[in-house]
Amino acid sequence: MFENIQTRLESALKRIRGQAKITEENIEEGLQEVRNALLDADVNFQVAKKFIEDVKAKALGLEVQGKITPGQLIVKIIHDEMVALMGSTRSAVVMSPQPPTVIMVAGLQGSGKTTFCGKLAKSLKKQGKQPLLVAGDIYRPAAVEQLKVLAQQITIPVFAEEGKNPIELAKGALDYARRYARDVVIIDTAGRLSIDEEMMQEAENIKNAVKPHEILFVCDSMTGQDAVNTAKTFNDRLAFSGVVLTKMDGDTRGGAALSIRAVVQKPIKFISTGEKLDNLEAFYPDRIASRILGMGDILTLVERAQSEIDEEQAKKLEQKIMRNEFDLNDFLDQLQQMKKMGSLRDLLGMLPGMDKALRNVQIDEKAIGKVEAVIYSMTTQERKQPKIINGSRRKRIAMGSGTSIQDVNRMLKQFEDMQKMMKQLTKGGGKMNALKGMMGQGGGAPMMPQPGRFRR
Repeated sequence: MFENIQTRLESALKRIRGQAKITEENIEEGLQEVRNALLDADVNFQVAKKFIEDVKAKALGLEVQGKITPGQLIVKIIHDEMVALMGSTRSAVVMSPQPPTVIMVAGLQGSGKTTFCGKLAKSLKKQGKQPLLVAGDIYRPAAVEQLKVLAQQITIPVFAEEGKNPIELAKGALDYARRYARDVVIIDTAGRLSIDEEMMQEAENIKNAVKPHEILFVCDSMTGQDAVNTAKTFNDRLAFSGVVLTKMDGDTRGGAALSIRAVVQKPIKFISTGEKLDNLEAFYPDRIASRILGMGDILTLVERAQSEIDEEQAKKLEQKIMRNEFDLNDFLDQLQQMKKMGSLRDLLGMLPGMDKALRNVQIDEKAIGKVEAVIYSMTTQERKQPKIINGSRRKRIAMGSGTSIQDVNRMLKQFEDMQKMMKQLTKGGGKMNALKGMMGQGGGAPMMPQPGRFRR
């Protein structure tokens, strides 16, 4: 995420380092490079121009004191301005005090509206809500079926009736929600390949018919400046309340994230980072600014971990570690929990400095699957007592898992390292230290397959 703009900004900021004082002369060239980096990332021209003017106004004349360098000071100013540009604070979905809350989802065809509806429904269900999905896109082939498939995965009802137009469907969905105590109604609307009057008029009619509490505009972040222009047109007609940026896991240049709020004056509420229904993140401007500048995002990483960790299971695991009973079954459980948190590169990229370190490193996302295959090829006794795994057992496990003896040896070494680290961390103060250690902050390395290991 944001790899291109990160690389360009690093190059730009190098020009500013090493100065004793920040002056107009010694930052002019560096800020020009920052401006070019923003434009190359498809940031709106006027937005980029004002951004540089604001940074320059705050930086000029500042004395560099103590161990703080000009480069660090400029990065701090750029970070703060990026946060301000993207909205300063998190903007949550507005919930009506009188249910059902109606959320209308709009955008062009192919932007990821239908998938986002499923992701949002799953997220709200986790928060204790009872969502209802409405199949309002009756034109795109298989759009209704796609929504039903997504809903089936998360056990949420879909309101769809053949022969009804989208306005009648939206009204009928509200009656259904009131009758069956569904407290959030998410309406998936039709899109087109480009903006046309028929689509916009239908969206307006749905808005007027059901008076949604939230209208979320979904746009493909990979389209950069085009996404911003489309957002402006939709906002002029619908006055939407928030933006959702999809495909943030792709080769996005970051321009949409940095431009869209400044152009339409509406907050970004979510970013979508993959195809799975769990790949949805609340948008925090300060965290995204940190990612763009290569500072990592520890808070989001910890939140992901907390959302996937079962509290009761964590207590039992802690007790096993303290009794020195942590075995390969527990190791397997930890790997499976980590898989739920997202891709390996994405997780590692949230650690400060790792985006840069991983830039030219090949990471095999199937590495965890290979480790799982090795463990699944062991007997129950071998998983509980790994020390009994001798040479002949290792050969049998390698053959059974379709890996090499070296792969088996490497996995067992990783397990031993994790055993030692967990034992050390529990001596030092329990869960908080253990969590820091698992995140690479407590003196130990993150316990996951290392980059470059288990490559195909």
